Amino acid sequence: MIKPALILALTLFVNICFAAQVDTISVFSKAMNKNIKTVVIRPESTSAATATLYLLHGYSGDYSNWVNQVPELKNLVDQYGYTVVCPDGGFGSWYWDVAGDPDFQYETFVAKELVSYVEQNYAVHKDRKYRGITGLSMGGHGALYLAIRHQEVFSAVGSTAGGVDIRPFPNNWDMAKRLGTYRENAQKWNEHTVIEMTHLIAPKSLEIFIDCGTGDFFYAVNQALHQKLNYLNIPHHFLSMPGNHDWDYWRKSISYQMAFFQSIFKK
Repeated sequence: MIKPALILALTLFVNICFAAQVDTISVFSKAMNKNIKTVVIRPESTSAATATLYLLHGYSGDYSNWVNQVPELKNLVDQYGYTVVCPDGGFGSWYWDVAGDPDFQYETFVAKELVSYVEQNYAVHKDRKYRGITGLSMGGHGALYLAIRHQEVFSAVGSTAGGVDIRPFPNNWDMAKRLGTYRENAQKWNEHTVIEMTHLIAPKSLEIFIDCGTGDFFYAVNQALHQKLNYLNIPHHFLSMPGNHDWDYWRKSISYQMAFFQSIFKK
């Protein structure tokens, strides 16, 4: 009879031996004429083609945030068996293509150039039903923005603590540097904020999962998006949990996010 202590030791040994593979790579962006650092996390337990989740960082973050701040992310990759890709989204890019600014073409980079690079260089499926995208804060907004505008690329989208309506924050996070002031460019702001893009979601095109902490300064705008999606009869999942706009909450939420994407990929 195997003792529980031995089972625990064997489990720990297996977890240590079969850790996800983490690559830090540079991906050239033709749109921006520069290399973009990206972390790719692959499950070690398989060499077969996997699904892919693109995981975006927040304002003032970078490509290394998720893997450094959430070490258990590697265990989740092994647990669920799909590849996670964490690109650098620049400082305050909001993952937009900014007209006339060659340094800020992050929509093109993530939704086109990066997807193409990953699928040419890694063993991942090339069908949209095996591609998802999510992120935190600025990256939560970015994931929804990119997925809505590129429904031919992504089949599932998430957002954790996302800035899903930028208009209540007109002086924050470099947005006016990208779009001009809200006072003078209201229409451009409307076109670049997720909550005003819901009419673009095609029926049965996107699986959607949104979560936000109840103490987060973005909680009200996430509730508003949830209510608008309900009003428009757009199916989605909405999760609220105690928590603030910080890594304590994001470390908790990523488990729910990744479980959601696994349920979609398994279909």
